[in-house]
Amino acid sequence: MANGGLFSQATRKVVSMAVSHSIQRLAERVRANGGQPLDLVLPDGSRLNFGQQPRVVMAIRDPGLLPALAHPTLGTLGEAFVDGRIDIDGDIMAVIASAERLASAAGSPATARIAAATARHTPKQDLDDIKHHYDVGNEFYRLWLDERMVYSCAYFQTGEETIDAAQLAKLDHICRKLRLQPGERLLDVGCGWGGLILHAAQHYGVTAVGITLSDNQFACANERIKAAGLEGRVRALLLDYRDAPARFGDASFDKISSIGMFEHVGQQNLPAYFGVVRRLLRDRGLFMNHGITSPDADSRTVGSGVSEFMDKYVFPHTELPHLHLVVREMAAQQFEVYDVESLRPHYARTLAHWSRRIEAQLDAARKLVGERTLRVWRAYLAGSSLGFQQGWLNVYQVLASRQEADGPTDLPLTRAWMYASAENPSPSDLSSMPSPTLLSH
Repeated sequence: MANGGLFSQATRKVVSMAVSHSIQRLAERVRANGGQPLDLVLPDGSRLNFGQQPRVVMAIRDPGLLPALAHPTLGTLGEAFVDGRIDIDGDIMAVIASAERLASAAGSPATARIAAATARHTPKQDLDDIKHHYDVGNEFYRLWLDERMVYSCAYFQTGEETIDAAQLAKLDHICRKLRLQPGERLLDVGCGWGGLILHAAQHYGVTAVGITLSDNQFACANERIKAAGLEGRVRALLLDYRDAPARFGDASFDKISSIGMFEHVGQQNLPAYFGVVRRLLRDRGLFMNHGITSPDADSRTVGSGVSEFMDKYVFPHTELPHLHLVVREMAAQQFEVYDVESLRPHYARTLAHWSRRIEAQLDAARKLVGERTLRVWRAYLAGSSLGFQQGWLNVYQVLASRQEADGPTDLPLTRAWMYASAENPSPSDLSSMPSPTLLSH
């Protein structure tokens, strides 16, 4: 028994030395390639520098994590941070960048694409997935979103705008692209907290309906509609997109938007999703699909454990198709694609704004959601900003016209109108217009 204990102790010591040497070799490899501003503090208190004056310190709290550090991935580092096995000191954006370089040096770059997992995306599963992400509560989102609580890519003209100004510019960009006119009927699929439907009604004179699966978003959106005095022209509903044709009927809308929602549809469901939009939209009506895509032509997803981390902690069952699949499936439903715009640099900036805002209010956020959930969001926001900056992900606005009958679209010959804000009615212009009646469905 005593000999067995001594043997076990000796074995652990040998394994520990081997692991230590592996981590040392990784540090040497990083230093040989120019280094990075990182210090690693090991459980015994020793400090390992990676070749530059440190701006980031990762403190390993759990000795059991050391074997994984010999060959780290972004996923294992992220999960260890969430579990409290790693603590960090330094700017979270710099921490994520250092973690990415560390994983790449160890042979696990995020650019090593893997086949994307697929899911059935039944109504129940989609509802559960939405609850997973949004049940952290409206107050948590209010801490770091803009004043309108718009939870999608903002639009920057100079890059110097505040997040409030950039989100307002995004709402106008969408409304201009959709050529919204007073009295038109707008449906927003996945309306969030109602930012777009409120803005479109207030500034473009439309009647607007938004649908969501989130109880929290539904309640907040309707509170904001009531506070704005727009109950007669704007409505938010708890409704699955698959049930919308039965609720509203065919050709019930002049314009339809879907902003940051189709990522949750599933690639196998894209024909049904675009088919629903087709049914709801009148002929020659405009549809804006704004969503995150994979830059990989085969729709493979980000490697180094990133996709697994996101699926487990952030957005369960998210599927990101390549742009060509989006265009193909829209064309199969008689949509003629008119304009495609990548907003990748805009989303990198948006997420950086969100990350900085949550980092500035860590104590308040911790009181709302707890330390573990807060760590998930810190890693997710900063990591996603890096992902868009590096081109691991993209986000596109695809504008299309429903073309059932032969003949031209109802659109101008050029796209100059998308950027000519003077063409839009101002709020004062709309004040004297008659108030349209909301769809009575």
